Amino acid sequence: MNVEKGELTPGLYLVAVPIGNARDITLRALDVLRNADLLAAEDTRSLRRLMEIHGIPLRDRSCLPYHDHNGDRMRPKLLAALAAGQSVAYASEAGTPMISDPGFDLARAARAEGIAVTTAPGVSAVVTALTLAGQPTDRFFFAGFLPNSGGARRKGLESLRDIEATLVFYESPKRLGAMLADAAAKLGAERPATVCRELTKRFEEAREGSLAELAAYYDEHPPKGEIVVLIGKGSSEKISETDIDESLNDALKTMSVRDAADAVSGMLGLKRRPVYQRAMALAKERGDG
Repeated sequence: MNVEKGELTPGLYLVAVPIGNARDITLRALDVLRNADLLAAEDTRSLRRLMEIHGIPLRDRSCLPYHDHNGDRMRPKLLAALAAGQSVAYASEAGTPMISDPGFDLARAARAEGIAVTTAPGVSAVVTALTLAGQPTDRFFFAGFLPNSGGARRKGLESLRDIEATLVFYESPKRLGAMLADAAAKLGAERPATVCRELTKRFEEAREGSLAELAAYYDEHPPKGEIVVLIGKGSSEKISETDIDESLNDALKTMSVRDAADAVSGMLGLKRRPVYQRAMALAKERGDG
C-alpha cells in the first residue's frame, strides 16, 4: 500500500495527525491525505483545517465524519467504498488512530472483510508524554481514561497498583485534582508522577512531584487543556509487618479502623484488604473495639 504516481493503492489508511503543533505531521501522512479517494475523520473540521494549513485541496472528494456517535451508521458506507476498490484515509481528531479512538471498529471491520489496512504513523500523546515526563520508560502501561465516578475510578486505580510499570492516563482538566487525590490514596501518596499539559502547544507544561503534592497543587490551580498523567513505578522495597503495624498504630490514635486502613494502604502502596484486617486486629488489642 504505497503512493505511486500520485495515487494510492486501494485500502484503509490510518493517518496520524498532530496533537497540537500543525507541523508535527509526516510527509507520508500528507501524501496520503492528498491522494486518498475518500477522507474520513473523527472531527472533519480539524482535518479540513490541517489540510488547508499544508495546502492540500479537498477537490471534489468527500470528507465524512466518523466518531463514537455515528460509527454504526457510517461504517457500512466506508466499507462499501473500500470494497469498491477505493483508498480511504481515516484520521483521529488528534494523534494516532486506534489510541482511545473510534477508528478501532472501522479497522477491525475492514480486516474482517479482507481489506488491506495500513498506517501512516506519527505523533501520539502517550509517547510524547513519556519522552518529556522524566518517568521510567522501560515498561509502561497505558490505561486511557479512568471512569468518571469516584468509586469506579478508585476501584480502577486499585486494580493497577501492582503493575510494575509507569502508568499512563488521559484525564479531563475538570477531574484532574480528584483523580490525583484518588491515585495518592490508592497507589501511595509519595509515588512519583508527572502531569503533562498542552503537549507541543504554546503553553506546554510537565510538572513533576509526588501524587500528594500534585493533587494539592491542582486542587488550588485548576488546569486547562489536554492532559496526560504519568505515575512512576512503585517502590520495590519490601515493607515489613513491623512497618505496617507502626503505621497503623499511629493512624489508629486519631482515625477509625476504616480510615486508618485507607490511609496506611495508600501511603505504603499496599492492598487495602489485608491492611484493614490487620487494623481490626490491632484495634482489638488496643481495646478500641
